[in-house]
Amino acid sequence: MALDNRKEALERVAFNMGMKYLPKDEWGQYRLLKDFRLFRRGRHRRITNLLIKRDESLELTLNVFDYRFVIGGGNHHRRIKQTVFFIESKKLGLPDFLMKPEKLFHKLGEYLGMQDIDFEAFPDFSNQYLLQGDDEDYIRSVLGKPDFLRFFTTEKNWSLEGSNYYLIFYRRKKILAPAEIQNFVEKGMKIFKILKVND
Repeated sequence: MALDNRKEALERVAFNMGMKYLPKDEWGQYRLLKDFRLFRRGRHRRITNLLIKRDESLELTLNVFDYRFVIGGGNHHRRIKQTVFFIESKKLGLPDFLMKPEKLFHKLGEYLGMQDIDFEAFPDFSNQYLLQGDDEDYIRSVLGKPDFLRFFTTEKNWSLEGSNYYLIFYRRKKILAPAEIQNFVEKGMKIFKILKVND
């Protein structure tokens, strides 16, 4: 899809979902995200095509945007792009964690002592995802909810990062079509509702 066509399609999606569309990061979202692993990789980092909504009743700000960065150099550089769901809410109290699809080299790394937090009662989740973070007990108490583990047993190949009031959700190297955005937001909101602190 051409850039202008994508912009126009996303403007329509934003309007239909009651969200505000911004072509670039005018609100300084990158400053909030720079500590996440995704946003520390590569160079020429850029956020575009933001869809933003503030929900006072849930005390949250919801963002969906395209994010790209460059790795490598010279004739061997690659531009990595993905669509990211980012939620900021004081109803979250998350440990610092990274969850991503588990690959064969991760399984080999485990034998060499690399951290991977597993849940014995959910072996499919544990086989599909690498989960890491400094405070394992806190991570287990927050992410060890059956609804969360069942959700990601069914939903494969996603990446999730959390820290305190911030949560990001994305599929690595995957830019979503405008027609996929509403479903993506619904998935992100389901994760938020599972993880938010009970009132």
